[in-house]
Amino acid sequence: MSRFLRNNGWVTGLFALLILLFIATKIIQPSYGQGDFTSLVRAVLPYAFAVAAQTVVVIAGGIDLSVAAMMALTSVTAASMMAGASEEYALFVVPFVLAMGLVLGAINGILIVVSRVPDIVVTLATLFILQGAALLVLDAPGGGAAEWLRGLILGTLPIPGLPESITGWIPNALVLLVVALCTVWIPLRRSRLGLSIYAIGSSDLAAFRSGVPVARTKIIAYALAGLFGAMGGLSLTMSTGIGAPIPGPYLLASVAAVVLGGVALGGGRGGLLGPIVAVFVLRLVRTDLTLLAIDPNVTAIVEGSIMVAVVMFGAYITMRSRSS
Repeated sequence: MSRFLRNNGWVTGLFALLILLFIATKIIQPSYGQGDFTSLVRAVLPYAFAVAAQTVVVIAGGIDLSVAAMMALTSVTAASMMAGASEEYALFVVPFVLAMGLVLGAINGILIVVSRVPDIVVTLATLFILQGAALLVLDAPGGGAAEWLRGLILGTLPIPGLPESITGWIPNALVLLVVALCTVWIPLRRSRLGLSIYAIGSSDLAAFRSGVPVARTKIIAYALAGLFGAMGGLSLTMSTGIGAPIPGPYLLASVAAVVLGGVALGGGRGGLLGPIVAVFVLRLVRTDLTLLAIDPNVTAIVEGSIMVAVVMFGAYITMRSRSS
């Protein structure tokens, strides 16, 4: 146990902070219960997928500014395709949208590798392209979603033999998040590709000299980011039942959660669990501010200040590690 705590001290600290925040939430609102937790998880869902997308890219030594726009485009694409369609048609829409995100992410990687332009510049350009494409698909919120698809994130998971008091704390949205992330991340983390992603994040020159295909690995990292972004777009459509063409506040939130989750902005260090816990921490802070009846404008300022401070701290740590 002591060895586990040493190796995962940062994530353990985040879990402790999350528990303290839940206790504070219960003190602020004693009636906080299963329904409120379920709503929290549904609100976290798109942020978590955005963070997963950003985490893969940052570990590979890059950054993706187009995550939120990718989510908007995939969301409106799914919503427009499912509008007025049969329930069974969604079985085709879901893999199509996921493949679309994978391809768009790979295009990001190819542009970065071929042009040798910094990641931040390329993804800033694709941000505007994807945002414009989303508005072409739907110029206003609309579309639809299959009821069975929406049902995947509504309610709680019924487990035979367990009382409602326990299963009520296992939202379907949380189960979907865990299954989706683990399906991609665990095989990736244990594969040679995963090691290559960490290697190019630590030093692409050293990775190249060790025989790692740097260009191909970077393209795949961005492709996986696109896949997670598409999952986030689908989760938006599933949550609201419509598609929204305007990107939400997922970009800065994803970077802040990545840094708060212990991933080095310089790449090569970190994992996925920490950033996902950090998302819950950041969203629960917002929930507590709302429960305290803080002015929404002040809440936005506080939330934004926390995110900026976290990102600046991460950048400072990265600069110190590079200088040493």
